[in-house]
Amino acid sequence: MEENKFGQVKISNDVIATIAGIAALEVDGIETSTTFTDKLLKNNGVKIQVDDDDVSLDVMIVIKHGKPIPEVAAKVQENIKNTVETMTGLVVSQVNIHVQGISFKKEKVEKEETSKKS
Repeated sequence: MEENKFGQVKISNDVIATIAGIAALEVDGIETSTTFTDKLLKNNGVKIQVDDDDVSLDVMIVIKHGKPIPEVAAKVQENIKNTVETMTGLVVSQVNIHVQGISFKKEKVEKEETSKKS
């Protein structure tokens, strides 16, 4: 919570979680299907804990098949930390990434198209 000469500014946990969710979706390699995006942005995929000006986040993600999991997870952590700190002025102490699955959506579509051509 920030104070100034006009009063206090308090940022809702839901707003912080939404910022984190959008930051996660910006990273290449993250599944952006409608159902996963809805889940992430409705904060089911982001858990947040705020102590004074210190934020800790747990983010559930699904990674696209063929992408290096450690690399994508590290990029998600970095993007969430930078975005939340820039937009809110809070300090992000932790961004814990929980990989919930691997998306094979693109491969499945390609296989269906190939079988239809045959």
